[in-house]
Amino acid sequence: MKIGELAQTAQCSVETVRYYEKEGLLPTAERTASNYRSYGPHHAERLRFIRNCRALDMTQEEIRTLLGFVDDPAAGCGAVNHLVDDHLGHVQARIAELAELEKQLIALRHRCNGEFPVDACGIVQGLNEMEAEPRAAHRHTHLG
Repeated sequence: MKIGELAQTAQCSVETVRYYEKEGLLPTAERTASNYRSYGPHHAERLRFIRNCRALDMTQEEIRTLLGFVDDPAAGCGAVNHLVDDHLGHVQARIAELAELEKQLIALRHRCNGEFPVDACGIVQGLNEMEAEPRAAHRHTHLG
């Protein structure tokens, strides 16, 4: 199949297919005599796998690692379990961060319960008064 057909089958854009191919996550397609890329069912399966991993918020490096395991089907899946456990830990940490953010925003929202001039707005005053925590230099997620 041509790149457009693969993209349609995988419900993604042609640019996504090219990107994953360029990044080495999707094997390079063979070329036809007229120099069109020619993709097979294995490309569609791999692209579906990649997209499912992305839907679970996995990073490219995690996906690359998982694909390495997939390419060695006789190996044990302990390393796959470990990778997913690590990813789950990152997700749980992010959920805790978001819960704390929610509390902060609720508290901030409660500081202003009317229509006031901006210089008298409790939210603006709260934003001016609060001490923000420095952000971590490296976050696991692609959301940054």
